[in-house]
Amino acid sequence: MKLWFREKKKYLCLTKGDKDMQSTVFNNAQMELLDMMSFVDTPEMLAQLKQAISDFFARRAEEEIDRLWETGALDEQKVENFRNLHERTPYN
Repeated sequence: MKLWFREKKKYLCLTKGDKDMQSTVFNNAQMELLDMMSFVDTPEMLAQLKQAISDFFARRAEEEIDRLWETGALDEQKVENFRNLHERTPYN
């Protein structure tokens, strides 16, 4: 794996030997996180950062569920339907 710059953008390039397998251009959010990661220098700091990111997305999910409930897109009946939902991939 290598990180390289091209046209002022950072790319992550997965390699196998001398051949590039896949490359990805980082978006602004990924660039910010990548830059912040230079300050994470202990396993404890990494765990705290992971928890903060997890908490952020949990709050966003709760806010969206509240919005769906308030607009009527989600209600008790739909929640109950989720409890009984069994969607599995058929392997027959």
